[in-house]
Amino acid sequence: VQHGIDLGFADGLRALMRQDPDIIMVGEIRDKETADMAVQAALTGHLVFSTLHTNDAASSIARLLELGVPAYLVNATLIGILAQRLVRTLCPHCKKADAPVDEATWKALVAPWRTSQPKRVYKPVGCLECRRTGYLGRTGLIELLVMTDKLGELVASGADIAKIRHQAARDGLKSLRVSGAEKIATGLTTLDEVLRAAPPFET
Repeated sequence: VQHGIDLGFADGLRALMRQDPDIIMVGEIRDKETADMAVQAALTGHLVFSTLHTNDAASSIARLLELGVPAYLVNATLIGILAQRLVRTLCPHCKKADAPVDEATWKALVAPWRTSQPKRVYKPVGCLECRRTGYLGRTGLIELLVMTDKLGELVASGADIAKIRHQAARDGLKSLRVSGAEKIATGLTTLDEVLRAAPPFET
């Protein structure tokens, strides 16, 4: 992509389509023209990967609709959406056991799901290995939304994002915060990190 010579995502995608690829990666869908080109590529049998800046997986559907992609084309082309956030991982050399997360806080974190509360969680300390930060490396929180017939019906009917989130959860989606809760339970990260990175699940 070279905006200085008027070569944008849509122009690059148009040129790429002439090469008959099987898989296309579009760096980011940020305008209607790029969205339309990505949809056209998907409609003609190409597997298209791209990114959108949204708060969670379900919000990506709303974003595509806001960009002007008709609901029937969203249903015809969208296979799934993966939302992700990075959190710092605790340093394995110095992390120490911490007081358990209280029940009310844990329930609020994973709501509306029910996830077993861990008996032991860890906190950062700091050592030479992690440069006194208490953290070493990062891990991803993920939220996977798979398009289903029921979700497609909601999108086609113009349902609001809360209803789409609710149906996605019924279809098996687990929120970013639930993904974070699982990593807290295994001692990979902390409650503070998850709360900082992952938005609450709103339905």
